[in-house]
Amino acid sequence: MKRDGTGGYGFGAFKGVFTPSILTIVGVVMYLRFGWVLGNLGLGRTLLLVALCNSVTLLTGLSLSALATNREVRGGGAYYLVSRAFGAEAGAAVGLPLFLSQAVSVAFYAAGFSEALIGAVPALAGLDPRLVGTATLVALGLLSVFSANLALKAQFFIMGAIALSLVSFFLGGAPADLPPAASLPAVEPKGFFVVLAVFFPAVTGILSGLGMSGDLRDPGRAIPRGTLAAVGTGFALYLAVPAALHLFVGDHPALVSDPMLFRKCARWPSLVLLGVWAACLSSALGSLLAAPRVLQALARDRLVPAFLGRGRGRGDDPLAAALLAFALALAGVWAGGVDVLAPVLTMVNLLVYALLNLAAALEESLGSPVWRPAFRVPAAVSAAGFALCLAMMFLVGPGAALAALLLALAIHWLMVRRRLRARWDDLRRSLLRGGARALLRRLDRLPEDVRNWQPDLLALGAASSRRAWLVDLAGALSRDRGLLTLASVVPEEGFSAERADEARATIRDWAEKRGVEAFAFVHPAPDPWTGMRELVRVRGFGPLAPNTVLLGAPAAAGAAAGAGSVAALAARLRRNVILAVGEDRDGAPPPPGPRAIDVWWRGRGGNAPFLLALACLLRRGRAWEGAAIRLRHVAEPGEDPARAAETLRAFLDGARVPADVSILPAPPAGAAAAAAIRAASAGADLALFGLRPPAEGESDEAYGAYLLSCRRAADGLPLALFALAAEGVDFAGAFA
Repeated sequence: MKRDGTGGYGFGAFKGVFTPSILTIVGVVMYLRFGWVLGNLGLGRTLLLVALCNSVTLLTGLSLSALATNREVRGGGAYYLVSRAFGAEAGAAVGLPLFLSQAVSVAFYAAGFSEALIGAVPALAGLDPRLVGTATLVALGLLSVFSANLALKAQFFIMGAIALSLVSFFLGGAPADLPPAASLPAVEPKGFFVVLAVFFPAVTGILSGLGMSGDLRDPGRAIPRGTLAAVGTGFALYLAVPAALHLFVGDHPALVSDPMLFRKCARWPSLVLLGVWAACLSSALGSLLAAPRVLQALARDRLVPAFLGRGRGRGDDPLAAALLAFALALAGVWAGGVDVLAPVLTMVNLLVYALLNLAAALEESLGSPVWRPAFRVPAAVSAAGFALCLAMMFLVGPGAALAALLLALAIHWLMVRRRLRARWDDLRRSLLRGGARALLRRLDRLPEDVRNWQPDLLALGAASSRRAWLVDLAGALSRDRGLLTLASVVPEEGFSAERADEARATIRDWAEKRGVEAFAFVHPAPDPWTGMRELVRVRGFGPLAPNTVLLGAPAAAGAAAGAGSVAALAARLRRNVILAVGEDRDGAPPPPGPRAIDVWWRGRGGNAPFLLALACLLRRGRAWEGAAIRLRHVAEPGEDPARAAETLRAFLDGARVPADVSILPAPPAGAAAAAAIRAASAGADLALFGLRPPAEGESDEAYGAYLLSCRRAADGLPLALFALAAEGVDFAGAFA
């Protein structure tokens, strides 16, 4: 995947990837800490440590090679790959820590250079290493700002110096001035994972090479070739160095106490000294080149201030980002030495490695049509890399691992709060679809029962600003418990997919402004009632078909037959029906004082338990929180009101539902109870009543007339719901 030639230097695999990667790998740890590692662990466990760390790097190198060969890779390195896989928010959660870690790694290598210089030059023995580190940073900063191309050309000379130092080391032997073991103080060996935390930055050089992705001529070819070549070379070298050290000095305590033992073992110590300095400087320079480019990519994706993304010159060098990286590196130099900074780098690098592996594993598992990498890696390989990185984070330091994860999550949360709209596609939708598919298959095999029942509402005729109260009611019933679909029926004439998309967006935005989480659905039909019946019949997918239909009660005889046809069809299809009677209070504050929900109870069977379940659901939401539930009952002729009240209180105690009980006396023979019911619930904010099912053979007109009578019976009440439990769920069992 070649670039169009705009921006960057157009480096190849060797100059742009292999060189900065291998020069970061062959750096501070090898020259100054490999003896310490060997002295603490012994040869066997040191080789195990090398194999383990390089396994992580190899698996990550394979994963990022797959990611890099699937699409054009631009500036930002690991940030670019993660953000294009998981979205802008996750990219920022990785990119900002990655920038910080690379800036700190500059301080890490500058501190190593200071330690090596002061340890080798007696005249500098009393000098503060932080002053040397500061001077080193200034020189490297000027070089990196002046030209990345010149800096990378200088690395070829550095590579030559390192090669000569390694030749000198492997041709060497035991130091002639090695002090007797008995003369050195005994030191308690460090644990395996403590040593791993210090050693791991030695194998993170692939991020430096990846960080130059915006300056590569053909990233799809250069990144896999350069990365895997650097990993292989570093692995071979890190197996050979401890073996040679063990051959030269065995288990001598000087391994732990003398950081310059590597130099003392060489045939020509001055060449090793030159190699140490060159390696430290090249590693620092590689990180100083990579860190600003990560920040530049973040800025150009509008995740950090835009001025940090401005480039200068033919190579688009990020001057402002480089100055910020320099300032952070300077702070790191004064904050601590090699042993203090190494664990910080280890944790952040492991986090970045883990996400790169996870991205490749998910892309391969989901197998979307756009996933066609030229370098194919099995999903199990990348998944193993992810698991290994995560395990190592917590084994090295559970507290630090948790802190790194919390930092990433905090950045992700802040970016989500900003409601970013990325200008690229990512795999989040495919990932969610894959998870939803697996869950739906599992859910479809489980029977519905009252313990797990949730209201999945299909709200008909509610997607209108004129019926805001109906949307608020639907949101209160479904909030944080079930699913809500706001459906709108539009005329077939003039319908188009574009207009439907606009209508859905309008409904979603309007619902969000009212604090209601809902799916928007627009359905074309020759008339509203036909469209509503079609929605009741076909809306839903698998086990997530709506189990409850919510609609407003008909206000006039002309609409009664249509409403009756919709409600009757829903009941026959075993959908619960809620008929709402209310008025629009859009913008009006809720009434002051305590709120009350009246549940009109006619017995434990039928609709009554469903009504009580709806009241309990409403009471848990913010809109009805703290509302008192009042269980009301009209005594039957000959029924003892006191005995009925005692029975209902015993039922409520067993059901653990706090509610008041009120019994209305039976109406005189031939008299209707509607007036008494309205008077009793006049002070309630909401009254719930049962709704009879359509009789066998009952026409839509007749059932619609019944619904119209229900509406008229509720005249004068602020808000009333007539509910029919038609689903076949034993709601009475919920209160057993």
